[in-house]
Amino acid sequence: MYKSGDVIASKARVPEMDGGRHDRAQLGFILMSTDLAAEQDFFDMAPEGVGVHITRLKTEDYTTKETLARHIDHMAEAAGRLQPDMKPKVISYTCTSGSIVNGEDRVFAEITKGAPWTQPMCLVTGVVDALRELGAQKLVVGTPYLDEINSAEADFLIEKGFDILDIQGLNLETGLEFGQVTPAYWKKFALEIDHPDADVIFLSCSGIRALEVVEEIEQAVGKPVVTSNQALFWSCLRRAGITDQLTGFGQIFQHTGTSLLP
Repeated sequence: MYKSGDVIASKARVPEMDGGRHDRAQLGFILMSTDLAAEQDFFDMAPEGVGVHITRLKTEDYTTKETLARHIDHMAEAAGRLQPDMKPKVISYTCTSGSIVNGEDRVFAEITKGAPWTQPMCLVTGVVDALRELGAQKLVVGTPYLDEINSAEADFLIEKGFDILDIQGLNLETGLEFGQVTPAYWKKFALEIDHPDADVIFLSCSGIRALEVVEEIEQAVGKPVVTSNQALFWSCLRRAGITDQLTGFGQIFQHTGTSLLP
């Protein structure tokens, strides 16, 4: 029996070791401090053996182009906090509108500065990956954003080669509001904005709860539905070499994404 002051001498042992709980891949995500949806979405979609590691930027709960532009200031520091010993295969900035405002190349450079061992990503890169994989050309887009952000998003998607048949926002201002819109309302909104000529409905923003109803919408409209978190996670998995065909999260997960594989 141990008594206070006794000298402890553990026996020599050789522990059994393996690759850890997440031996297939590690993925890192930099979220806004106001995001109420992405973290749970990623955990829900993660296949067995794939680790999801989260850090957050301190961000203002008021979403304008001005506040989004400040996200870049601490991007490198945030990337460097994401499991540096495990060296995630991919680290992504997880904000759709912020990716557009700050620019993909600038985001990649900052992530690389903080985590030079990883493949840098941002959310809109994953969205474009998914839309191209699905062969989409004509889009309708639904967002929670103010129209100044909707305009920037429409311009970005047009520059990437897509046709925007319509883009509609809810003109909400805060991340808290984004996360409080019900999944049922996102389904209703998607059905309202759908157009017969649209190849894909894109529901934009990492902070919305659209993933929960993506397959319900697809069944109702008979076409693919892309959400920000779904598209990003699919792209990150493929870039990490994980080709699992997941069910329950939309048609995109039935696609291998061969062009993205390492």
